[in-house]
Amino acid sequence: MNRIVLILALSIFIVSCGSRKRSARNVDTRIKKTDTRPIPKKKKEILTEPKAIVKAPVIKSTDEYITFYKDIAISEMKQYGIPASITLAQGILESGSGRGRLAVKANNHFGIKCHDWEGAKIFHDDDRAQECFRKYKDANTSFRDHSEFLANRKRYAKLFELDKDDYKGWARELRRAGYATDRKYPQKLISLIERYELYKFDDKSSKSKRKEKKEYVIATYTVVKGDTLFSISKKHNLTVKELQSLNDLKGTELSVGQVLNIQPKDKN
Repeated sequence: MNRIVLILALSIFIVSCGSRKRSARNVDTRIKKTDTRPIPKKKKEILTEPKAIVKAPVIKSTDEYITFYKDIAISEMKQYGIPASITLAQGILESGSGRGRLAVKANNHFGIKCHDWEGAKIFHDDDRAQECFRKYKDANTSFRDHSEFLANRKRYAKLFELDKDDYKGWARELRRAGYATDRKYPQKLISLIERYELYKFDDKSSKSKRKEKKEYVIATYTVVKGDTLFSISKKHNLTVKELQSLNDLKGTELSVGQVLNIQPKDKN
């Protein structure tokens, strides 16, 4: 009997030890698998306000276009010598008074194509489909580029020999120099200038200055033996007709001692 009790006691002791070992192994396993790294904090989301978008004014009529852009045109005239009336008329015609696609989408008021342009671009149907046009950040930049486009190209050099209030001469020379292919381009510009009285924004002082430069030095010449109208006119850079006109001569006969008015060509 004592033997049986001893065997039972040993069995219970062995089972108890095995349970403790398995329990210890389970605990070790859990400890090894535990991630001791700190839990990363969630980044705080920073909200920023969207950048303000500068929009071109909504132009509803040609009169509004003139009111809004006349000061820019006058400023460009003072700096580059381009009549404000011409700048405004071209802007009205080329941009549809600021309502055309190029003006709205690209701030391009003068229909200037890319050429050697390295800035932003827009493609638009013109003489051909999807031609490349310049794109500007604002209308002011378009007006400035228009001034520089004319001032810095040799083919437009003759424009700047004209008075700043000679809008008709500027309109014709723009077409002649190749700014537009439309044969009626000068007439369209002139019509706009006169309809909206854009000429009132032009510089009137240049005309008097140019007249001063073109004033002829009035002098006289006394005819000597052997002189003819041809020889006298050639000597004083005149034509025979000019010499006749200056002296109310109908024929070509001259007399020795006769005093003639002569008017040399302007040296400027």
